[in-house]
Amino acid sequence: MDKTVNIAEKLAGFDEHWAPRRIARINDYEVKAAKIQGEFIWHSHEDTDELFLVVSGELTIRLRDGDVVLGPGELYVVPRGVEHCPVAEEEVSILLFEPAGTTNTGSAGGDRTVEPVDA
Repeated sequence: MDKTVNIAEKLAGFDEHWAPRRIARINDYEVKAAKIQGEFIWHSHEDTDELFLVVSGELTIRLRDGDVVLGPGELYVVPRGVEHCPVAEEEVSILLFEPAGTTNTGSAGGDRTVEPVDA
């Protein structure tokens, strides 16, 4: 990488919810910025863990055995194969860390599946 990445600037560059933007790569992983609001879908990633880092707002990650609530500066790793459903009552800005090529809807697929674009 030949320059620094300003996370706030990257997040200010788009308004769409549930449409991750690739902002960096590290080895075989991508760092994605996203804005989310409302409820996503229940899904899992059979082959990889997924790291959520909250930049602003409050994110609830619903799990079948209880919810995880995250505020700014907090992160949670959803273990591979664990079904989860991100929910944000108000807009939340997050960073995701996951292997390149990871589908946002995991094994669920469907019309909420999007390919990340570069920010």
